[in-house]
Amino acid sequence: MSHTPRPMTRLLAVAALALAGSLALTSCSSGGSSGGGAATVHKEGGSSVYQGSVLSKHFAKPDLVLTDTSGQPFDLRKRTAGRSVLLFFGYTSCPDVCPTTMGDIGVAMAKLPAEEQKKIDVVFVSTDPERDTPKVLRTWLDSMGTGFIGLTGDLARVKTAALGVGVAVQDPVVNADGTVTSAHGAQVLAFLPSDDKAHVLYLGDSSVATYTHDLPLLARGVAA
Repeated sequence: MSHTPRPMTRLLAVAALALAGSLALTSCSSGGSSGGGAATVHKEGGSSVYQGSVLSKHFAKPDLVLTDTSGQPFDLRKRTAGRSVLLFFGYTSCPDVCPTTMGDIGVAMAKLPAEEQKKIDVVFVSTDPERDTPKVLRTWLDSMGTGFIGLTGDLARVKTAALGVGVAVQDPVVNADGTVTSAHGAQVLAFLPSDDKAHVLYLGDSSVATYTHDLPLLARGVAA
């Protein structure tokens, strides 16, 4: 399922594209506005085999230890070292960008041969840890794809980790109707196994076709 962000979800924006335009950060919320950090991309026409945007700065994996869906500590750097990784920050009660993004990745992952699926870690880090318990995360992720890694825990750590890879995350807000708004960047970062750094970025409107094209390359660790 592909996704086109609704105008009201475009709450975060940055102006840091290396060549042209601006890189929009979307948010899973229903109103409001906020500022955010920047992630610079550089993509010369047809120069990369990836359809995602190639990053000019190769971000290191966040130094982040949180709780996984089995209730155990999970050291992101250590547990995914030398592996291809898709990293996304979001929350389970998000009405739009989070389920469509993770669902699209799930569809694309399912198209890979089993051996290639095993070479990619899909990591979802909660921006609403108070409500996203390990059990809630596991149930939600299982509806999106097989074997996705869910992490939840201290929000201050999550915000610092996200900022370190150019993703803006704000504190969740409980609305008058009881719903929760968690404004956050909607980028998915792809880390290559060769150096454990992010080389490719996908925005909230990236299609299933884009992920279907790129995931086999990511599984094989093809340079961007």
